[in-house]
Amino acid sequence: MTSRERLIATLNHAQPDRVCVDMGATAVTGISASALNKLRRAVLGDESYRVHVHEPYQMLGEVDDALRDALGVDVADVPAPRTMFGFANRDWKPFTMFDGTEVLVSEEFRTRKNENGDLLIFPQGDTSVPPSGRMPRGGFYFDSIIRQPPIDEDKLDPADNGEEFQPLSDAEVQYFATHAKVRAETGNYGITMGLPGTALGDIALVPGPFMKHPRGIRDVEEWYISTAARKDYVHAVFQRQTEIAVANIARLAKAVGDRVQVVFVCGTDFGTQRAPFLSPQSYRELYSPYYKRINAAIHEHTNWKTFKHSCGSIFELIPLMIEDGFDILNPVQCSAVNMAPRDLKREFGRDIVFWGGGVDTQKTLPFGSPEEVYREVRERIEIFNDGGGFVFNTIHNIQANTPIENLQAMFRAIRDSGT
Repeated sequence: MTSRERLIATLNHAQPDRVCVDMGATAVTGISASALNKLRRAVLGDESYRVHVHEPYQMLGEVDDALRDALGVDVADVPAPRTMFGFANRDWKPFTMFDGTEVLVSEEFRTRKNENGDLLIFPQGDTSVPPSGRMPRGGFYFDSIIRQPPIDEDKLDPADNGEEFQPLSDAEVQYFATHAKVRAETGNYGITMGLPGTALGDIALVPGPFMKHPRGIRDVEEWYISTAARKDYVHAVFQRQTEIAVANIARLAKAVGDRVQVVFVCGTDFGTQRAPFLSPQSYRELYSPYYKRINAAIHEHTNWKTFKHSCGSIFELIPLMIEDGFDILNPVQCSAVNMAPRDLKREFGRDIVFWGGGVDTQKTLPFGSPEEVYREVRERIEIFNDGGGFVFNTIHNIQANTPIENLQAMFRAIRDSGT
């Protein structure tokens, strides 16, 4: 099979010739630029190569085609038009990370250090406005800076939290169409694409790190409180957001077509390590009406499969996500309570594709031995890839301090898993 054929078979729950592999095709299945730098040098030996940081919020490195082919990675992405900080990746310039890794970043990746030595980054590269992200001194990625003024209940307007959701311009639609065409014609990879404006209350987006002056409820804690205490407000935000998203989907479907196989719909997390954030009833009331509309619009106009990201213990919510029309679940956090691989595959493997879960990034991959990594990867592939419906990826992004020996053991186990 070609990589694209392998992904399509996997998405249709058919047994592929070998496990389908992703590394870097979404912002939640990627690899830290630091770890990628070590891996690429070990595999391809090019000491002069500088990794491109394509997602600066998490400082994720761009997996290039040469490395993708060398490792047997099957999936690539349509690059997002803008980063999480609201600027485009262009006019690359050198940058040295705290750990000494030399990378390339966008010219609009503009930073300053504060008195503590923390690195501050600015929305849309505009240093005349307050910074929207902070990387602690010695850190590996950014956190959002909360810039919400005190809330006046009498003046809260849901439109303020919907400011970022707008109809796509013709130029934006053309951007996706052009880049999807280029990607489809460059190799035989399976292709993912992020849909703009479909993430409902994704807490990474709520603070508006890409906005110069975000309005509305932008504090993380305050937003979570609002999902219980200001439900009418949240419904109003989701209603407007969904109306615009559905219209945008119809236009993107016509422009992009079947060049793309998978679309990233939403990255909102619903689980903690031990339990869901909310009850099935609350999920059904607050999120399901909008997820169903978005997924229905996608499936009406396209053959795209829809990708839902949620960390944590969400076993009891998975049936609702399937009911809402999601085709793919990521990251499959097997270390969380009630998320045992065999139970997940047995209960839901016929109805949803598992994308992730291939190895634990909290303990095994960063802190285990190469032998432990190898065993866990082989076991997860044996469980999840039985009968298809599994795209191998780690449980969320590969972190910066992951030992190169463990990354090599992971790919050796993937190769040795065979057919």
